Amino acid sequence: MGEVDKYTMIVGLEVHVQLLTKSKLFCRCASRYGAPPNTLTCPVCTGNPGALPVMNRRAYDLSVRAAIGLNCDIPTFTKWDRKNYFYPDLPKGFQTSQFDLPLSQNGYLEITDPGGSFTDKRIGIIRAHLEEDAGKSMHDEINHLGDTRIDLNRCGTPLLEIVSAPDLRSADEASIYLAELKLLLSYLEVSDCNMQEGSLRVDANVNLHITCSDGIKATPIVEVKNMNSFRAVTRALDYESERQFENWQDNGRCLGDPGVTKETRGWDDAAGITRSQRSKEESSDYRYFPEPDLPPVVISEEEIARHKSELARSPSQWRSRLISEYSLTPYDAAVLVNQGKRLVTYFEEVAQRVGDAKLTSNWLQQDVMRYLGENSIDISMYPVTASSFAQLLRTIQDGSLSTSRAREVLACMLESDQSVDESMAQLGIVEVSSDETEAICRELLESNSQVVADLKGGKLKAVGAIIGKAKQKNPNIQPQQVREICLRLVETMP
Repeated sequence: MGEVDKYTMIVGLEVHVQLLTKSKLFCRCASRYGAPPNTLTCPVCTGNPGALPVMNRRAYDLSVRAAIGLNCDIPTFTKWDRKNYFYPDLPKGFQTSQFDLPLSQNGYLEITDPGGSFTDKRIGIIRAHLEEDAGKSMHDEINHLGDTRIDLNRCGTPLLEIVSAPDLRSADEASIYLAELKLLLSYLEVSDCNMQEGSLRVDANVNLHITCSDGIKATPIVEVKNMNSFRAVTRALDYESERQFENWQDNGRCLGDPGVTKETRGWDDAAGITRSQRSKEESSDYRYFPEPDLPPVVISEEEIARHKSELARSPSQWRSRLISEYSLTPYDAAVLVNQGKRLVTYFEEVAQRVGDAKLTSNWLQQDVMRYLGENSIDISMYPVTASSFAQLLRTIQDGSLSTSRAREVLACMLESDQSVDESMAQLGIVEVSSDETEAICRELLESNSQVVADLKGGKLKAVGAIIGKAKQKNPNIQPQQVREICLRLVETMP
């Protein structure tokens, strides 16, 4: 086998995304999660003889939108194919999918690691095609009775399968790719990408390129399934790379050797290992042939251009916008954009009203996002509107409120659903006149000769002691105003 120098993980991901349609791909049954088993079915999605499918145009349009966002080529002609396999949750005995003429192909998604573990890179998208989902097999894993029940509610739900090129080189890259893909599809309003509800499912094809003294050896490709979170994907890929390397050290088997086939393994999250399930099927095993009950799908170049013109701003475009137009740092821009489209839109409205993007960003990251996290809500459920939040920040700008007092006002607004003015009145916050502030400053300076001496000696931090005492006398007094008045008065004192 030769002396081993190092090995590289080679990963390609297949992501199935459930589209945001009200009905299924080829029938009028509702495409809804959580309904009682087998209540969202009809003769079409359960494969009854004589039932004929009709394509959901909304599903096709959402797929085109996603394909454009993924920089794919979109042919003007595509067709449907039958992918034949037999499983209890597939009553027709075949899945309506796309084989040789997919909806889109040859795209890419750019990914960046804020931590700098890799340079910015472009991950190729081999294809993104439309297909229907199968049902769900529910195994009795609690009572160990060996029973399996079938729920066909999911049969016929529209899925977009996004197949990446094997361009990923680590579990971290795979995780970042998935996060960026999920964010993109959410911004484009193609899918809610809820992994807990099965709206986004990931399969990984992984093998190793092992550098030896006599050349590079490639281990057999393994498809890993049953990964239900991004963390599970990371753990599964790390485990599988170590397992494949140990396997290769034991038997030396390489991709392309006689008798070596692809294998499908399932991720056991509790045990932290992958388990062999079956030999991986090749495309010939599915016996694809054109779907006779559905006509091909045709789209014009004008329609594609219309979809492009109507496409929402992508996460990468939002990041660039926040950096170039609002002068945010790349880090701050990424934090805001990664929170989702609604929050970044909220930020933009507040920032435009306030005229200070950095102040707005700081408050959103420190106060708003903490509240959202603590209450498990998104910005659409935040009690303070963008206009009210902007009014609060303007009170800091004009010196009406200190940062600490503004936070008290915000807390009151969140608890009582009151306006800024109402909350200030409830807290007893009133504006202190400049004459009153100056009188307090003069009194405190006259009774603190050491502070005066320090200020005259250039120790400007000494004014902090006066600010603290001034706030004790009147909590509504403005620290910046106290500072400015004290420094001015000291210059005139003997």
